[in-house]
Amino acid sequence: MMLTILSTMSNVASKVDIEVLVDKFVNWGLETGKSIVGAILIYVIGRFIIKQLSKFVATILVKRKLEISVQTFLKSLLNITLNIILAFAIVAKLGVETTSFAAILASAGVAIGMALSGNLSNFAGGLIILVFRPFKVGDFIDGPGASGTVREIQIFHTILTTLDNRIIYVPNASMSSNVVVNYSRQETRRAEWNIGVEYGEDYEKVKSVIERIISEDKRILKDPAPFIALGSLSASSVDIKVRVWTKSSDYWDVYFDFNKNVYDTFNKEGIGFPFPQLTVHQAKN
Repeated sequence: MMLTILSTMSNVASKVDIEVLVDKFVNWGLETGKSIVGAILIYVIGRFIIKQLSKFVATILVKRKLEISVQTFLKSLLNITLNIILAFAIVAKLGVETTSFAAILASAGVAIGMALSGNLSNFAGGLIILVFRPFKVGDFIDGPGASGTVREIQIFHTILTTLDNRIIYVPNASMSSNVVVNYSRQETRRAEWNIGVEYGEDYEKVKSVIERIISEDKRILKDPAPFIALGSLSASSVDIKVRVWTKSSDYWDVYFDFNKNVYDTFNKEGIGFPFPQLTVHQAKN
């Protein structure tokens, strides 16, 4: 009889324990579910707020008429900062103590600093570019290992668009610590050619034809005046040195059009272009 009572009490206790465990599990599931749902809501609402703030700040920057390079840098910095704040809010909602989380980050600060040392130098390089302004958005530059038009200056990278429409991301640290050639900084730029003609051609005639070609191109500036001179007497040609000034935006069009006009006009005027020649003298026996 006693054994039966003890067995019954044990079964009841087991049922009670199971019910308690199930109840705790259900409560834990509800609390966790609430946290997850809350974190999702924070993410969705946070992303919406970040998007709206980014648009608002972008509008203010445009109204302030800041340079495009400054605008892209500040927008990139704002976007990263707001996303970091959003990440902390989500972590806190999921029940992770932000103080503990910050302590973990602080304890790993040395390793993180070493891992991010390159990005920190890129960030500093971006600030140097904005302060000293060696180039801005829209300029055509020769950078370290890349050439193109500056599309954006972000907090870590400068984005270039090449002449064949490729996108190149160049670290700001490289752009701020290496030689950069800016072809767009000056309003005018000098174009230069070495035009070879055959020996025996009348130099004055050649000079007159070149002057006519220059005068017909309205993109070539009159001041500074064009320069034409006999540059050198090469092995197979008489080289005429030509220098003119034009607006930086017209440089390449002027350069290639001048080559075409010289070729067409010289052929019409009967001015010969040289080619390598070798004169062989046969010795008499």
